[in-house]
Amino acid sequence: MIHFILLISRHGKIRLGKWFSTYSQKERESILKEVKPLVIGRNSKLCNFLEFKEFTLVAKRYASLYFVFCIDREDNELIALDIMHFFVEVLDKYFKNVCELDIIFNFHKAYYILDEMIAGGYMIETSKKQVNKTIENQDQIMEEAREETTARKK
Repeated sequence: MIHFILLISRHGKIRLGKWFSTYSQKERESILKEVKPLVIGRNSKLCNFLEFKEFTLVAKRYASLYFVFCIDREDNELIALDIMHFFVEVLDKYFKNVCELDIIFNFHKAYYILDEMIAGGYMIETSKKQVNKTIENQDQIMEEAREETTARKK
């Protein structure tokens, strides 16, 4: 099970955070305080898997963002790394070469993409084609609603 997913900038800012396990706000802040230096200060030549409390962190840097998945110790780290890469590929296709600014200014879309792929800490959709189709349909619905709202105002 994935307990949380974080996207962290090189400067330590959380760009996206999704929590699948129940943590109080105080616990979340404590976890963030511990995880950020572990991931950011790590040499890029070292392994992508870190032990963290009773969990395993799977972390990888893509451009200027660190993607961090927290999984159970018994879970397969390579599968988590594959899910992470899948998420990056879907983001990349949607945003046409995704960058940190895309996540900052379109965070709601990044969350929506993540929600289409992972629910309750488990991967629910493994087809990039299906995820992209769902996202395109959602964008089309949003555009139609905008046009309808604009037409009403006139």
